[in-house]
Amino acid sequence: MTKAAMTAASARRIAPSVSPLRGEVTAPGDKSISHRALILAARAHARSEITGLLEADDVLRTAAALRALGVRIERDRTAAGAVWRVEGAPWRSPDATLYFGNSGTGARLMMGAAAGAGSAARFDGDQSLRRRPMGRVIEPLALMGVRVRSRDGLLPVDIDSSPPLRAIDYALPKPSAQIKSAILLAALGAEGATAVRETAPSRDHTERMLGAFGATLDRADGVVRLAGGQRLHGARLSVPGDISSAAFLIAAALIIPGSDILIRHVGVNPQRTGLLQTLAEMGADVAVANPREVSGEPVADIRARGSGLRGVLVPAARAPSMIDEYPILAVLAAFADGATRLEGLSELRVKESDRLAAIAAGLAAAGVACAAGPDWIEIEGCGGRGVPGAARIATRLDHRIAMSFAVMGLASRSPVEIDDDSMIATSFPGFFAALRSLGAPFPDKDRSS
Repeated sequence: MTKAAMTAASARRIAPSVSPLRGEVTAPGDKSISHRALILAARAHARSEITGLLEADDVLRTAAALRALGVRIERDRTAAGAVWRVEGAPWRSPDATLYFGNSGTGARLMMGAAAGAGSAARFDGDQSLRRRPMGRVIEPLALMGVRVRSRDGLLPVDIDSSPPLRAIDYALPKPSAQIKSAILLAALGAEGATAVRETAPSRDHTERMLGAFGATLDRADGVVRLAGGQRLHGARLSVPGDISSAAFLIAAALIIPGSDILIRHVGVNPQRTGLLQTLAEMGADVAVANPREVSGEPVADIRARGSGLRGVLVPAARAPSMIDEYPILAVLAAFADGATRLEGLSELRVKESDRLAAIAAGLAAAGVACAAGPDWIEIEGCGGRGVPGAARIATRLDHRIAMSFAVMGLASRSPVEIDDDSMIATSFPGFFAALRSLGAPFPDKDRSS
């Protein structure tokens, strides 16, 4: 099949929904937590069991890399769902390159973990990942004594380490859960206590999960300290639903009149709920119910109903708690009354695509007025006029851009076409099937379900 034919085969036309979304659904497992669950289970000195793991391309790349490093990982199917069993073992240095596809989280976290385990390995990824900056993780690892080779701080990256590494006291240049986590994973193989300092809170999944595996660490005043040489024990983990994936379902319900859906078992970690705060400010009818704690993570059920939305200012300080949700928030802003301004978005420039540019281009193509700067975008909501649609969206190999504009198509006046839906499998392989189960007008046989 030619490249043009492949592109045409993966394009998708989304027609407006003629009826509201109704019903209950479970969001796929949290991608950030799934990566960490596999990695820490692989560093433990006993068997671990993981349920609810996200079985999407990004996470499966991490599992494959761990197997290449000598870790035994098995997947069993039970009546309640898949159970992943991981036998922690000393890691080896693989002969083949560790390939992470489009997964920046997997590549960066595994660099730190492999360094702490004393492995030598080459890390690489696809064309998109090769453009994303790795210097931000290379720098602290080099300070810890890891030998690193790279081309201008980009993949491919070669690392080689011989524990014990040096403990460091490191101030993150900007909030980043990935870099913090890579340092902490490397610190398990360091001599002495490593400290990571943050100027603003970032996701704390790694810190919570280290505790679940028996590690002792100290968190106070924006500083995380972890003593090296700690022995992790096995654990039984249940991965909550990913709020970043649930965001697409919530958004669809909000902009399709009369919708009423319930999303069960969603992770509501305080460092991940900036979108919920923003939706409340926009007047969205979103309720969080049945809060509980599962495997050290706060979990709840989320109900979303069709709502009239208003434009808001989202300050830069909120960005770390909702960085992955800005594409779908921009789509919601297009349906709101009044202008919405999103600030502090520089990190979107170095995601799977230049997401800020992709958002602006997609909105403009769909007839939504917007303006963007280096780290901000302002969107003039269409309100009662409705979003025109009638656009073909360039997804730029970015799963969140693809899903965001697919949701737009469900509520715009005319259909929206996304030029490629194949990359959605990197984070939400059941995206179209989940929306179809709630009443979205997708065919029964669906290549991306």
